[in-house]
Amino acid sequence: MTKDVEISIIIVNYKTKALTLDCIRSVYEECRGQSFEIILADNNSEDGTVEAVRELHPGVQVIALEKNVGFARANNAAAKYASGEYILLLNPDTVVLDNAIFRLLEFAKQNPHGGVWGGRTVFADRSLNPPSCWGKLTIWNLFCNLSGLSGVLPNSPLFNSVSYGGWLRDSVREVDIITGCFLLIRRSLWDRLGGFDPVYFMYGEDSDLSLRVKALGFRPMITPHATIVHYNGASEWLPARKQTQLFAAAITIIDRHWPRPKRFWGRLLIKLYPYPRLFSYFMLTLVHGRAGNSANRLEIWKTVLSQKQQWVHGFKASGTEEAPRYEQLRLRSLEQ
Repeated sequence: MTKDVEISIIIVNYKTKALTLDCIRSVYEECRGQSFEIILADNNSEDGTVEAVRELHPGVQVIALEKNVGFARANNAAAKYASGEYILLLNPDTVVLDNAIFRLLEFAKQNPHGGVWGGRTVFADRSLNPPSCWGKLTIWNLFCNLSGLSGVLPNSPLFNSVSYGGWLRDSVREVDIITGCFLLIRRSLWDRLGGFDPVYFMYGEDSDLSLRVKALGFRPMITPHATIVHYNGASEWLPARKQTQLFAAAITIIDRHWPRPKRFWGRLLIKLYPYPRLFSYFMLTLVHGRAGNSANRLEIWKTVLSQKQQWVHGFKASGTEEAPRYEQLRLRSLEQ
């Protein structure tokens, strides 16, 4: 293990062998001469990732988990082995560009009030891939998403506030949520917060972490001078399953971070979300027939609605043995 490590780079893999190897290669290429370590947590991929990484990159610490424990718990498991002053969470479906990791570190040192920091994410063709950050959920932006206003006016900061519509991620800015695909945080703050809340299996854990960081008085920040390629969603290939996870995450965020009087309305807007999509794709299928993409999307939303009981109550804390200990730690950290 490297002595005096400045950054511990944590990568969580689930059946993304080729992408993970490319990601690790890019880290080594762009961090030459710098002080870092890489920790890979593999969620029981059984695709040869563990063996390939150990063979091609023997300097990587590999944590081979016995089952898929999800994104939050896998990151927490890997963080226990981190020795760096900072922890960087990096998705396996990313490629580091232009010394982005240590550019982000320098930005963090210049802006310690951020608490958590992120960069700019682009697609393989270097066009903007916006979800490096998000605005927090509100009744207004949930309504805009439900009604389709955010889709009709994607560049409007008013009607697409959750995506910071119109902002190209080309300036330094304070944001609500830093995405877990490229998130830098001090190890001491990570430990204080207990890392990710293990109630989240996948999606929502970065929102929850960023909101807890803000509750402590920090102001999460994005810099355009640290850029990576992010392919998006490489380990989540079932659209209906992804949507149910997103709904469960959103409801959990509402339950844990919204004042009680507003929770009813937030939950209601999420519950209503599938219906206009079902109607729209049903009508498009009548017009264009079942051979088009509309028919596929109609089936996806039918599945999401049929699985309503899997997401309508959010993620369940009883789903992990870490939950009671974690909840006590979370409350203590916010009281300090």
